[in-house]
Amino acid sequence: MTHYSRYVALGDSQTEGLGDGDEVRGYRGLADRLAEHLAGASPELHYANLSVRGRLASQVLAEQLAPALRLRPDLATVIAGMNDLIRPGFDARAVAGSLEEMFAALTGAGAHVLTVTFPDIGKIAPLARPLLPRVLALNEHIREAAARHDVTVVDTFPHAFATDARMWSSDRLHASPLGHARIAAAFAHALGLPGSDDTWSAPLDPVAPRGRLRSTGTEVRWIAGFAGPWIYRRIRGRSSGDGRTAKRPDLGPVLLHGEN
Repeated sequence: MTHYSRYVALGDSQTEGLGDGDEVRGYRGLADRLAEHLAGASPELHYANLSVRGRLASQVLAEQLAPALRLRPDLATVIAGMNDLIRPGFDARAVAGSLEEMFAALTGAGAHVLTVTFPDIGKIAPLARPLLPRVLALNEHIREAAARHDVTVVDTFPHAFATDARMWSSDRLHASPLGHARIAAAFAHALGLPGSDDTWSAPLDPVAPRGRLRSTGTEVRWIAGFAGPWIYRRIRGRSSGDGRTAKRPDLGPVLLHGEN
């Protein structure tokens, strides 16, 4: 197993950790959880998280790559593209191009880079079913770009767990604590960290199906509580990340969850 000493996370709200905590307690998320896995094997690990919610892939490239390179990581995660995928005018090749530029620069600087593919979001939010061709196109471009730069890809798309409702928070845009934990475990397994295995990919235990009336009520509440406000922000040209800065801009030691 390779030991890492400088882990830097780049991305949007998933890497920031939305869905795994709140504005009062703070957010944990997949990158924090991976840093904890890493610190368990390498206590000297230092970790920075440059992610900002709402960012498009091109914004992650423009705002986070240069600061990441200044931190001289030997490990980096790059997760971006979902905010692009759900907006009008989506261009899979352009989004993947932003990702590939980050892959090339970080691996060229000596970092081991990890990324992910995206699940079929239409199985998470039925209104997003028409977006499947976008997901397939972006995932294919990600795999190709990653192969060109020896980037490790955690391919979530083929796995049933990735679209299980329990993997997602009530807004269906951000992973739940379980979802963040699963992706962190997948990264840990890809890195061969002690105690990791392939159980991250296992399907969740089945649950009883919901009745049609209950399902309809859930959809109505989701549209009113989450989809509607998201569309309103887009119409106004606003983003959830407006005025926000990097979650953890400087490298520092990892405080294991539960420590004071």
